[in-house]
Amino acid sequence: MFRVRVNKIESTRDLDGNLGKRIELLEEREINPYVLRPQSDEAKMAQEVMQALQQQMPFLPQRTQMATPKIILFLTEQEYDSFGITFDVNQVYEVNLENQAIRFRKV
Repeated sequence: MFRVRVNKIESTRDLDGNLGKRIELLEEREINPYVLRPQSDEAKMAQEVMQALQQQMPFLPQRTQMATPKIILFLTEQEYDSFGITFDVNQVYEVNLENQAIRFRKV
């Protein structure tokens, strides 16, 4: 089970020319900004300088989440209507993969 956020919904056409929707779902994960430990002394010093700048200058925000494309759905209007979910941009869903099925639950 994982969570996804609706990032983008676009109008599209399938190979037969039928109108449909392209729905892009992103997985967002919390990241630790200090996971990477530099190997060289120069890289360590550069990381320390960046950390100090981020603390002193609030206009350099630290990223605490990383979003990566997880699922992209290409659905005709008929498929979208029969799917039974109304996707909205920025809506979060819990996705469960089991028994050869994909289940979406609105969070």
